[in-house]
Amino acid sequence: MGILDVDEANGKSAADEITASGGRAFVEIADVTRAGDCRRAVERAIRELGALHVLFNNAGIIRRASVVELSEEDWIRVMDVNVKSIFLLSKFAIPEMTRSGGGSIINMSSGWGLAAGARAAVYCASKGAVVQLTRAMAIDHGPQNIRVNCLCPGDTDTPMLREEARQLGESGQRFLAEAAHRPLRRVGKPEEIARAALYLASDASKFVTGTSLVIDGGGLA
Repeated sequence: MGILDVDEANGKSAADEITASGGRAFVEIADVTRAGDCRRAVERAIRELGALHVLFNNAGIIRRASVVELSEEDWIRVMDVNVKSIFLLSKFAIPEMTRSGGGSIINMSSGWGLAAGARAAVYCASKGAVVQLTRAMAIDHGPQNIRVNCLCPGDTDTPMLREEARQLGESGQRFLAEAAHRPLRRVGKPEEIARAALYLASDASKFVTGTSLVIDGGGLA
């Protein structure tokens, strides 16, 4: 498995965890908003692994603000990380997947890619774009046996959720408690989202493409 990260320490920690459990992983330090870095990462994956069958586009950031409050720089940065990165990595990965006989691309969207929320204009716009980009890619690359799907998680217990609380000036614990107001009465766990990604990467989903898999404890319902 190849791990792309701008943070070398975090990337190495994830790779060490994988290798400790018997897997194989390498870290490529890369800015996924830059074409050269994305091309280099795909080329290294081919060198290290021999072929590329799965791409999980999971980079993401959030800025909690209305369009009036939001700076142009923040708009560009969120769209670059959340959407442009998917375009760039897919652009270089798809030809390699085609040569290997097909594969699965998993894009990270959000429940807010399907339903909007307050003071999250650019985040909602970016995640809605991911949903539509996923559908378009599924249509374009299905003939090459490449499946393209996206995940739409609800609030999940990650550093990003706590960063949202900070941006809104709220207590982290209070924010988590409010986020748990959904039918299952809790926020999601990272491993629950990971299992959904594993499903879309595996042969268990061989006839699934162009879909948005909602994992939100019933929040959208």
